[in-house]
Amino acid sequence: MNKKVLKIVIIVLVLIVILIGIIFGIKKLYYNYQVKHAIIEIELKDNLTAEFLSDIKVSDYIISINGNIIDDYKIDTKTLGKKVIKYEYINEDNIKIKQEYTIDIVDRTPPLVWLGSSYSTTVNSNINLTEKIMCGDNYDSNPKCEIIGDYDLTNAGTYPLVFKATDKSGNITEKNFNLYVKKPVSSGGASSGGTSTLPPGIPFSEAIKNYKTKDTEIGIDISEWQGDVDFNKLKEEGVEFVILRVGSTKGIDGDYFVDKRFKEYIEKANEANIPVGIYFYSYANSREKAIKDAKWVLNEIKGYKVDLPIAFDWENWSFYNEFNLSFFGLTDMANAFLDVFKKAGYEGMLYSSKTYLEEVWLKTDYPTWLAHYVDKTSYEGDYTYWQMCSDGRVNGIYGDVDIDIRYK
Repeated sequence: MNKKVLKIVIIVLVLIVILIGIIFGIKKLYYNYQVKHAIIEIELKDNLTAEFLSDIKVSDYIISINGNIIDDYKIDTKTLGKKVIKYEYINEDNIKIKQEYTIDIVDRTPPLVWLGSSYSTTVNSNINLTEKIMCGDNYDSNPKCEIIGDYDLTNAGTYPLVFKATDKSGNITEKNFNLYVKKPVSSGGASSGGTSTLPPGIPFSEAIKNYKTKDTEIGIDISEWQGDVDFNKLKEEGVEFVILRVGSTKGIDGDYFVDKRFKEYIEKANEANIPVGIYFYSYANSREKAIKDAKWVLNEIKGYKVDLPIAFDWENWSFYNEFNLSFFGLTDMANAFLDVFKKAGYEGMLYSSKTYLEEVWLKTDYPTWLAHYVDKTSYEGDYTYWQMCSDGRVNGIYGDVDIDIRYK
């Protein structure tokens, strides 16, 4: 190609680019003209507030609109305060129009005070009631907790008090209770004797009889406290799965340790072809530490066959106030732990008892392993595993064992 032809080609290309620019410019001007003169008929609700963690969409605040919203997305309500909601809709003249409105995300849920009508302690126990009695909130990680009234831990007596909890949104919970300060009771030092005979428990065969169907499997969960375990006998008895404790930490920020029997148990369970699940007892007090826990577990189960879910087991309710966690923070921490296993190709689930699932835990992204020691649970939430007792008996283990129902 000679220089003259090349020059012509370049000029043509430049003209094409200019023409395209002009066309787009005209289209933009026309679009702006259309939008400027578009008929916009939108009526918003008077109340533009949303409750923290509520399940709402863009259209929930619109009474009427002359067209259709393009993306009626779910609004993120995880943070309190003003939030601008932007959206686009196509009006009746087929013009796409950008719109927005502002909502206020608020918290109207009062704190939870885990306290009945009374609380008992002994003389000179030197406890801090505002630290000992569980006081938590759905959003505030440090609600103000205080005791109203006078009491003396050095003198036995009954003290009528009020426990008051206030969160940062001004929501208040007050509970009247009697503090009983009692004199220590002497044990007398006498031995009660006794025998080595175990009290009656629930036979595993009875659990099979009552709960085994085509849609369920019956298994157990164990840790080092079960001692010697004969997995071949477990299989003969009809145990269809085992959930093993992999380990824990020595308290908040403590060192990790592997359950003393974990490696033995998982190797023998794998050899006996009994499906295995895992649980980790966590003392995490932040999302970052929960992720650290999960990565530690991943390393410990490497090389073993784990077919069933890995559970996040967090049960530090007796000293919950030390963790400085809101219920949202606690649930978010559980999700972060379980996300690690999802990414690694494992299943995950949250372990907790019925009461705390109903009162403390918020909705998680994962299935639930319910602990509720009754013949028939009244828990109304969803669950895929049910720990139905802690005093089960099965040939292959001496002593009590937790029996679990798995729902397929």
